[in-house]
This record gives sequence, structure tokens and C-alpha cells, in this order.
Amino acid sequence: MTENILLWPILLPAAAGVLCLLMGRVRGIKEALTLLATLANLVLAVFLFRRDMTLSLPWFGFGMDMSLRLYQFSAFILLASAGFGFLIALYSSSFMAKKEATNQYYAYFLITLAQVNGAVLSDNLVAMLFFWEGLLLTLFGFIVIGRKEAFRTAVKAFVIVGVTDVCLMFGIGLAGHLAGTFAMSQMSLPLGGLGSLAFIFLMIGAISKAGSMPFHSWIPDAAVDAPLPFMAFVPAALEKLLGIYLLARISLDLFRLDQNSWLSTLLMIIGAVTILLAVMMALIQTDYKRLLSYHAISQVGYMILGIGTCVPIGIVGGIFHMINHAMYKSCLFLTGGSVEKQAGTTDLSKLGGLARRMPVTFICFVVAAASISGVPPFNGFFSKELIYDGALERGLIFYIAAALGSFLTAASFLKLGHSAYLGPESEKSREVKEAPWPMLLPMIVIAGLCILFGVYNSLPLRNLIQPILGMRIEGRDFSGLPHSAVIVGITLAVLLGAFFNHIYGVKKSGSGLGAADHIHHAPVLSGIYDRAEKRAFDPYDIGLGITNWISKIAWGIDRFIDWIYERLVVGIAYGLGGLIRFLHSGNYSTYLLWALLGLVYIVVSILMFYF
Repeated sequence: MTENILLWPILLPAAAGVLCLLMGRVRGIKEALTLLATLANLVLAVFLFRRDMTLSLPWFGFGMDMSLRLYQFSAFILLASAGFGFLIALYSSSFMAKKEATNQYYAYFLITLAQVNGAVLSDNLVAMLFFWEGLLLTLFGFIVIGRKEAFRTAVKAFVIVGVTDVCLMFGIGLAGHLAGTFAMSQMSLPLGGLGSLAFIFLMIGAISKAGSMPFHSWIPDAAVDAPLPFMAFVPAALEKLLGIYLLARISLDLFRLDQNSWLSTLLMIIGAVTILLAVMMALIQTDYKRLLSYHAISQVGYMILGIGTCVPIGIVGGIFHMINHAMYKSCLFLTGGSVEKQAGTTDLSKLGGLARRMPVTFICFVVAAASISGVPPFNGFFSKELIYDGALERGLIFYIAAALGSFLTAASFLKLGHSAYLGPESEKSREVKEAPWPMLLPMIVIAGLCILFGVYNSLPLRNLIQPILGMRIEGRDFSGLPHSAVIVGITLAVLLGAFFNHIYGVKKSGSGLGAADHIHHAPVLSGIYDRAEKRAFDPYDIGLGITNWISKIAWGIDRFIDWIYERLVVGIAYGLGGLIRFLHSGNYSTYLLWALLGLVYIVVSILMFYF
């Protein structure tokens, strides 16, 4: 079999995307072409799974070749992205019907899939960067075709991701310099000095792509402004897969990261902070999509925390959580799209009683919400238990942060489910009907996988996750029931506590939407929340503020310099000119007086010199 087949997952979706872009407003054909292209890509990914192949083509020279490598990890990500691509393409065929700019949407969709495939298959860091940077363009395009107000959000995403991509470039340059090669499969760099700096730059690029804090703030805005399938496809699925894939590669392969390194602790701190701060923001949201977007950020923290532990059980949990999150978060966004499509809004204050009107959507929501909350026996429970175990091995504080994050996650999804699907019917809910089958089928399939990957977790762990780590897991098998009954008991107590917290909040506020108000308006937290809702902690807005101050100072300096040259110097010149005109009045007696004064000055100077 020729190795050129590795080019197909890149060229096939990219070519179909270009064709979609050229089709203009022709309806039906773009959707069919996208479905065929994503189905072909899925079949190809299945065919390539469990194969080891390499392909190297001359490119820029100087060690920058178009090198592609298919092995266990890249084949796993390739298969996962292909599966999500096909399911969300099917969903989009119904959701995007009668929308504007669908040719652009499907073009960006397919080209994004091609670029993700290229980045995952790349064995050369420079080749990977080529595809990685291409995603920045399609990200901008995806967002900007949303609402009329979406351009600002698109620019925000472009700036934030662009800045972190520059860090990635520096990291690649440093790593290539230290290793003497850009080939990822040939790198094994020690940490310390420039090695640690290269790791940090590469880490910034990876966690930013995954949506970690502090590079996250464009995601909640995009949830409102961009087409909803974009959220299920890119921030919820592909970017998590790609970002965590790169983080795992640099932590496990490119550098010799171990639990004694301060960089391991740094990763765990970033993970813990991301878990808590993002889920606290999710808890107070009143919009379906914005609430989900903050959870898309929070759950990245668990993946970073797991990989950062540098212990086998934590790493396995982090990678397992990566695929689990991509499933249940995509499913949750798809349920949100169904609600938006059928009810015309995602404002929770205008929803209610949808469980009776949209029973299939509701069941899929329950499965995905239970999965993300870590309820047994769903997939999220098992990956979180592995992360808990690894975090506890590294430090109690990290375990407490992860457990508290689970409490707040469960509390926020109880609030969301109660507000949207239970409770009294709202005026908008009374005429709502279930979503059409092209939107329901992807949700059902993903919800089914959430159950399968939980009940039969040996399937993903033994066949997808553990083979990636090879000897690092020391022959251990992490599938089956969790190994620590104590941690499981604490998890169940945390979930039960979230349930009783919800009951208390509903009774106190009188509604499901107000179930978290007692936390929102608690002393100290109330002021912090108020500032957060005004974007006081948004790194992008802080950066804009600093930029505005710098521009004002620069403008002031520029005006001062202009004043010196345009006013002060001119004024002095005019003043001297006027004085000269006054002194040179044309009166001979005045000139004679100046001559005599000059002569006196000369005589006095000579006398002082000699005496």
C-alpha cells in the first residue's frame, strides 16, 4: 500500500471545501457534497486505524519537510475527528437550511477538517504549524458569518489565538534549534534553561487551542455570535482533540517531563484554576449556549490537570477525558442547537417544559449532562475518577479543586436542565416540536457512545488510550471499575451535595433559573461576579485597555513633539525675528550706540584677560 494515502485525509476534505465555496447559493448540493466528503473521510480514517505509516516529501529544505506519520495516537485523533465531522455535517444539513452564507460555512467546515487532519498527521513541527495557522483563518471565517455583531468576536478570537500562535512559533524555533531537527519523532529534549522556555511556548500554543484559561474569553462570545454547529464542531470537539493531542505529545515525547519538574506543577495549577474559574462563571449564566461554552473551558482543566500529574493513571485519565469531553460537549451543544432551532431562543428565562415537547432531545441532554457531571456509569465518571486518583497522588489541593469543580458542574447542569426542560411551560415552549431526524440522529449516536464508553470503558481504554502510552503505564490496566472506593464514595457525596444544593436554591428563589442565586449573590462572591460580568477580568479587554493607555500616552508624546516643532520653535523664531527687527530699526544713532557698546565689551574683555 502506498504511503501517499496519508495525503488523502488532507486533500479530500480540502478539495470538497473549495468546491463548496465556488457553488455560491446553490442549495442542496453543498450539503450532499459535505456529507459525502465527511463520510469518505470517516471510511478512510477507519481504514487507516491501527496502521503505522510515514511519508516525507521535500518542502522548504533546511529540515522543514512535509513529513507525515500515522501511528496509534495520530490514528486515534484522526478517527475521532472524522466521526465528529460526519455527524455534525449531518446535523448542519438541517440546522443551516435556509441560512445565509452556507457555501462559506461548509467550505470552512471541510477545510477545518482537512487542516486538523494535516496537523495531527504532521511529524515535522514546521509542517504542523502550516496547518495549525490555517485553522486561524477558518476560525475567523466561521465566526464572522454568524450574527451581524459577530465581526467583533471574530477579531477577538483572531487576536487571542494569533498571539498564542506566535508563542507556538517561538517554541518550535527553540525546540528545533535545541534538537537539531524539527522531526517530532526524533525529539527527546531535557528540561531546563532554553528547554523549559521552549516547553512553555509550545504549551501556550497547545492549551490555547484547547481553550484553557487565560486564552478562553472568545469562546463564550462565539457561542452567541457564531453558527451553533460551529461550537459543537470546533471548540467542543476538534480544538480540544488537537490542543490536548499536542500537549500530550510535548509532555510525553518531545520533552522529558516528569513529576519532579516545576513545569508539571505549573500544568496542574493551570488545570485546577481553569476548572474552578470557568465553572463558576458557567454557574451564573442565563443563556443555554453561554453556559455550555464556559463548561467547554472548564473541562479542559481536567485534561491539563491529568496530563500534568505525570503519573500513568492521571495521564490516561486526561487523554480519556479528552475524547469523552468531545462527545458529551458536542452532544450538549447539539441539544442547544435543537432548542434554538425549534424554540427560537436559548434564553433560559424564556424556556421551560421542553421535556414534554422535545423528549428525544431531553433524553440526549440528560445523558450528556450526567456524563459531564461525572455521574456513574457514564463515560465522564470513569475518566474523572482516573484524574482524581492522579491528582490526589500529586497533592490534596489539586484533588479538592477537581472535586469542587464537579460539584459546581453538577449544580449548573441541574439548573440548566430544570430551566429549559422541566418546570412550567413558557409561552415560547407551547408550540415547540421535536427537532428533525438529521439533527436527532447525531445526538442519539453521541449519547449512545457516552453510555458505551462508560459501561464498557475497556473498549476505549484498551484499544484507544492505553496503547498510546505503551511502556509508560507499566503494564497496568485502568479499565473496569475505579480502583479507589474512597474516591468513588467522595464523588457520589459531591454529586448528592450538588443535588441538595439545587433543591435548596429552587426553594429559596422559586425557580430553576434561580437555583444558583444563593451562590451568585453570596458575600464576597457577589462583588467578584459583578466585576467578572462586566469583563473586568477578561484578558482581551485588559489588553485593549492597556493598548488604549499606551496609544493615549504615545498620542500625547506625539502632540508634545508637534507642539515643540510647530509652536515653540516657530514662536521662538518669530520672537527673535521681532527682536532683530526692533534692534535694526534703520536709525544710525542706534547702530552707533551698539557699536560703542561692542567696543566697550571688547576693551573690558582684554583688560580682564591681562589684569
